[in-house]
Amino acid sequence: MTKRKGLFDVKVDVRSLLEDFPVSTLTHSRSKPIMECSGHHSDTILISKALDVITRQMKVSGNRSRTISDYVLHVEHFQSVTNVKYVGDITANSIYQWLDSMEVSNQTKLTRLKCLKAFLSRCFDNRWIEMKFWKTINIKVDQKVKEGATEHDVNVLLSLLDLSNFVQLRDATAVLVMFKTGIRINTLVQLEERHIDFDNKVLNLEGSVMKNHQQIKLPFDELLKKLLQVLIKQNAVIRRGYGKSNSLLFITKYGDIISTSPTHNNIQKRLNKYASMYGLKNINPHALRRGFAKSLLDKGANVAVISKALGHSDISVTTKYLHFDVDEVANNLRTYL
Repeated sequence: MTKRKGLFDVKVDVRSLLEDFPVSTLTHSRSKPIMECSGHHSDTILISKALDVITRQMKVSGNRSRTISDYVLHVEHFQSVTNVKYVGDITANSIYQWLDSMEVSNQTKLTRLKCLKAFLSRCFDNRWIEMKFWKTINIKVDQKVKEGATEHDVNVLLSLLDLSNFVQLRDATAVLVMFKTGIRINTLVQLEERHIDFDNKVLNLEGSVMKNHQQIKLPFDELLKKLLQVLIKQNAVIRRGYGKSNSLLFITKYGDIISTSPTHNNIQKRLNKYASMYGLKNINPHALRRGFAKSLLDKGANVAVISKALGHSDISVTTKYLHFDVDEVANNLRTYL
C-alpha cells in the first residue's frame, strides 16, 4: 500500500506543547527424585481431559490466549516427560522428574513450574485433587533486579522523536500513557477514545481491558491531555485516508489495530527499536510500568495505593517493583529512629 501524500504529517506543533511543560512535570537444594510408576486411577480424570476443561473455563473467564497456550504447552510437556496420564497420579516426585529433564536455566524452570502449579491449583478447585502437595516445590534463583524507566529516560526519548510524524507522535504518547498511568501494553492497545474523560483528566477502564478484570480510574496530567487530543485528531485523518472505522486510541499508520497476536505488537517493536537505536535500556513497556510505580513511591504514595493502581491482586508482587538498594533502605529507616 503506497503512502498517501501528507497523511502522516501532524498539523499541530506538538514540540511547542512539550516546551510548555518542563522536564520536572513528567511523573512518573532439593533431594534427587525417586522414579515412580503411575497406577491406573479409575476415580480420577485424565490429564488431557482436565486440561481441556480448564482451558475452556479460562476462555470463559476471559484469560489471555497467551496464558492459555502456556498452560497447554507446559502441561503437555510434563506428560511427555513423565508418562503420567491421570491427574491423581501426579506427585512431587513426578514434578521433580520433569524439572530434572530440562536443560534450561533455573529462571526458566521456575517460570514453567509456576505454570504447572497454576494448572494443579485449578485441578484442586475442580476437586480432582484433594491436597496441594505442590506448594512446597520450588526452584531457587538469584532474582535479577529489573530497573524501571526514569523521567530522564522518557525525556531523552521524547527529545529524539519527530512529533510532526504520526507514528512517532503515537509512540511518544503511548510511552507517556504507560509511564504516567502504569497500564500494561495489552491494556494500552485495547484503549478506545471512550475510555478518556478529558474534563476530569482520567482514564475510565472497565474490567474487559484489564488483566485482573477489575474496573479502575487512572488520572493523567495536562501534558498527556494535550498529546491525546492531538493524537485523536490525527487518528481521524488516518482513518478517513484509508477508509477504516474503529475507535481505538492507538492504531497503525494504515488505521488498523496495533496488536494482531500476543507476540505481535507494533508499539512494543518500535520501543525496542528506539531503545537499541538511542542506547536507552529502560525504554520498554515493563520498565515504564515499573518506573510509574517507583515514581509514585518517591512522591509519597503508599504501597497499597500503588498496588491498586497497577492492578495487582497480591501486594507482594508490587513490592518486587519497588526495589530499594541498601543505601535507600538505610536512609529510609533512619527517618524513623
